[in-house]
Amino acid sequence: MEKLLNVKQLSEILAVSPRTIYEWTHIGFVPHYKLPKGVRFKESEILTWLNRRKKSGRSSYKWDIN
Repeated sequence: MEKLLNVKQLSEILAVSPRTIYEWTHIGFVPHYKLPKGVRFKESEILTWLNRRKKSGRSSYKWDIN
């Protein structure tokens, strides 16, 4: 079984505050599990979630120079 991350661990990985993680779970923004002793996250699901949210940089921007 995959180890589950707690709020503090995920906040350190994503470099956001624990409060932000709690807000994200409340609105269903981040995949999570509600357990009797807190909220937990599967690392593999977080990585998939991050990859889906990935945006390309400005390298695809077309310059219009005449």
